Amino acid sequence: MEIGFIGLGKMGFPMARRLIEAKHQLTVFDTRQEAIGKLVALGAQAASSPKDIADRCETVLASLPSLQASLDVATGAGGVIEGKRVKRFVDLSTVGSQMAAKIHGLLAKKDIVQIDSPVSGGVGGAEKGTLAVMVSGPRTDYELTKPALDVIGKVFFIGEKPGSAQTMKLANNFLSATAMVATSEAVVMGVKAGLDPAVMIDVINAGSGLNTASRDKFPRSVLPRSFDFGFATGLMVKDVRLALEEMKSLGLSMEVAEAVGRLWEVIIRDEGAESDFTAAIKPIEKAAGVVVGGARGGVAAK
Repeated sequence: MEIGFIGLGKMGFPMARRLIEAKHQLTVFDTRQEAIGKLVALGAQAASSPKDIADRCETVLASLPSLQASLDVATGAGGVIEGKRVKRFVDLSTVGSQMAAKIHGLLAKKDIVQIDSPVSGGVGGAEKGTLAVMVSGPRTDYELTKPALDVIGKVFFIGEKPGSAQTMKLANNFLSATAMVATSEAVVMGVKAGLDPAVMIDVINAGSGLNTASRDKFPRSVLPRSFDFGFATGLMVKDVRLALEEMKSLGLSMEVAEAVGRLWEVIIRDEGAESDFTAAIKPIEKAAGVVVGGARGGVAAK
């Protein structure tokens, strides 16, 4: 099918590449010409703006880093909303249910369908086509876009209410954020007491403490201290903040979420928004006076 794709960053580029490899006809746009050029070399067509894409394609996908970027690309000057051919806008970004509903309402005035489709699984999932793809929107339009979404991962239809898929994504990423910092605190506790962190992770992964941080992030990026899992601290903090806003708007008790949120604010303050989110362990190590992992696979006391 003919597809427009906007946003060719760490997540967007591999998703767009997979669509080309699956023989979809892709027209792409990004603020970086280098990213556009790489996909054109693989068979994509280049566009000059989001509006240009929306003039040429009925279905436009976008993978963008912030709420404002999604709003601007979808509804701003020179955005998708001004396109002559576009019928549906599929937002693969995480923007929260309130922003998704806002974009839905603005696009609806131009008879453009908003399809919410945030993804989970990181850069590795985008590369392999194994993302969890959460979708909300009119079922008819969902069915039309599903062949493209199937290329990037396992698709879950959440419902027709605008923003429903965003709520699902925030629940998922809140758990991911919690697992990262909780596992960091548990392993730092053990290291402070003299345990081998590699053995700790093996035991956790064989027992009831198993989680995505212990299974994936620690062996690959924390114990070797490469901190290169491929998801920025700034993006994780954005998702945690959005989850807290969502919980607050629903009048929920948030004891765990607020504690997790406070810790991630320390992490972004100390490590910076551009750091890999697996660096979350560093402020926890600093407070404990230990370092987990490294070349020796053990502990270096501070």
